[in-house]
Amino acid sequence: MTPHAPLTPRLPGQLPPMRRVMTTEDLRVHGVTPAEAEARCRPGGGWRTLLPGVHLLHSGEPTSEDRLRAALLYAAGPAREHAAAPRPMITGLAALAVYGFSSVPTLRALDSVDVLVDGAPAVRSTSGARVVRCPQPPEPVLLAGLPLAPVARAVADAVGQLADRVAVRRLLVEAVRGAHCDERELMRELAAVRALALPRVAEAVGAFLAEARALAEGRLYALVREEDLPDPCWNVELRLPGGALLGGVDAYWPDRAVAVEIESGVPRGVAGPVVRVEPLGRRELLERLGVVLLRVTPKELREQGEDQVAAVRAALASALEREPAVRLTVMPR
Repeated sequence: MTPHAPLTPRLPGQLPPMRRVMTTEDLRVHGVTPAEAEARCRPGGGWRTLLPGVHLLHSGEPTSEDRLRAALLYAAGPAREHAAAPRPMITGLAALAVYGFSSVPTLRALDSVDVLVDGAPAVRSTSGARVVRCPQPPEPVLLAGLPLAPVARAVADAVGQLADRVAVRRLLVEAVRGAHCDERELMRELAAVRALALPRVAEAVGAFLAEARALAEGRLYALVREEDLPDPCWNVELRLPGGALLGGVDAYWPDRAVAVEIESGVPRGVAGPVVRVEPLGRRELLERLGVVLLRVTPKELREQGEDQVAAVRAALASALEREPAVRLTVMPR
């Protein structure tokens, strides 16, 4: 019998086309008993068992896609019989490899595939598949026909598997530098899985937040130049005439009393939410002094640059209609 011979004399044409990986239960539906499936997975039988209850329907080496689909089928367990049950999704290093991250191993180099499931999975981690529990799984991203965890969640699940500090830093920086996800979203996911408690992750956070800020500042510079906005004072501190500090801004037009501040996510604590750190009532104080403060996020600059330019242009144009602002002292930050 060749490796590609029919399953049994009564089965030709009954298996779905292009199905290389199937579970014991799926095979049973198509007339292959568990005993027959087990026999076919023995040496010389033409099949292989990739994971408990999940079989490769030929004797060759599994492809990366075969391994990913096998992990999804294994993690689904009995819940896959119910349409309303949350479906598993690939996460961690495997998902990032599919997304095309250069700072993670290739799929062939991974010994195990991480699969994100709901809070009450019917199966446990096994050799070749690590089951990651999540009480409220995010909506998966479909890529190449595979359900993947969103990038931020996949990164958060991956960093716990990386022991090397340099590898963690490279991964976090690539996530932001490649515009794969928003840094505040990534911080929320890192906090949610308690990855910020890991020293190697905590050390790398500063690097990727600095990278995100540098990219956002560069985008703001480019928008001002490309859209022919008046040149502002860049990266300055604002002070009252008496010397009291009002805080720093990323761009300030003194003659129009318009400021732009890039909001960055920073962790309040190991497991806390992402927050913005600023003096209480600072925006209200600036408004009372006649200064218009526009806040933008790196994601808004990246994805809605035209809208942010329009907001700045409108604020600059309205300066003539507003009450004269208090003349503030502008110092390099």
